[in-house]
Amino acid sequence: MNIKIYNLSQNIDDRALARLFHPYGVVNSAIVDRNSLNGRSRGNGMVEMPIHSEAMQAIVSLHQTTVDGKQISVSEWMA
Repeated sequence: MNIKIYNLSQNIDDRALARLFHPYGVVNSAIVDRNSLNGRSRGNGMVEMPIHSEAMQAIVSLHQTTVDGKQISVSEWMA
């Protein structure tokens, strides 16, 4: 399942994003969107978790929590 995260701190990188979701289950990938010109975070990212129930628990648990001083929004991503 793909999960979209909005309003990430500029301090969050791919590894930190994966660590945030890891307590809820297996994380296949975690990618922070970056500006291709300057490499800065765009403040959102994507996490892929293969087990639906674990992904749903992560969404419910992390949505509207504060991470590194910013309240994040977490939702299922239907591409």
